[in-house]
Formats: sequence, structure tokens, C-alpha cells
Amino acid sequence: MEDDDLGDIGHAAHGLFSSLESAGKHANAASETAGTSLKGDGFDSGAALSEVNKTWETQVKTLLQARAHISNHLNYTKKSNRAEDDWIATKLRTVGPVAPGVDDAVSASRIDKYFR
Repeated sequence: MEDDDLGDIGHAAHGLFSSLESAGKHANAASETAGTSLKGDGFDSGAALSEVNKTWETQVKTLLQARAHISNHLNYTKKSNRAEDDWIATKLRTVGPVAPGVDDAVSASRIDKYFR
């Protein structure tokens, strides 16, 4: 996967985080107030609304944590892939020419030995 692809995924994940963080908590205060008020007036639906609100809040937090985990993994993947690419490039540069007087381009068979 190219860095641009990872960047696009990371950008989308950040957009999701920003939207979900604010929109996902939009109704929290109103729902909690309504649940408490309904429960205080003797309606069973008040306790149910409060419970649904707590469950929703837990799910939003879980999604936000998952987004952070994905972001961390993407950062690790980019760094790891870059380090591996640098290692391979260094190895290929230090192999030297195939034979005296021959172009120093690395043959496919010599490249293949680094992947076994």
C-alpha cells in the first residue's frame, strides 16, 4: 500500500473521529435530562431512555477508541514499511556489480534472494 493510500485512509478516519466526537455526543445532555425527568414523573420509559443513552455513549467511546487504534496502526505501518524499504535499498546498493565490466543493475535473481 502506498503512503498516499494510507494518508487517504488516515484522513477519512480523522474525519470520522471529528464528526463522531461532536455529533455522537450531541443528544447526551438532553437525553439524560429527559430520562431523569421521565423517571422522576414515574414513567418507566425514563429509566429505559437513560439506559439507552448510557449504551450509546459507551458505543461512541468504543468507536472513537477504535479510530485511534486504526490511526496508530497506520502510523506504525507507514514507519515500518519505510524502514523495510530503506533496508532493502541499502542492501541492493551494497551488493556491487554482477561481474567486472557489467552494468551494476541488480538482477531479478539477486533481488529474489532477499525475500526468502
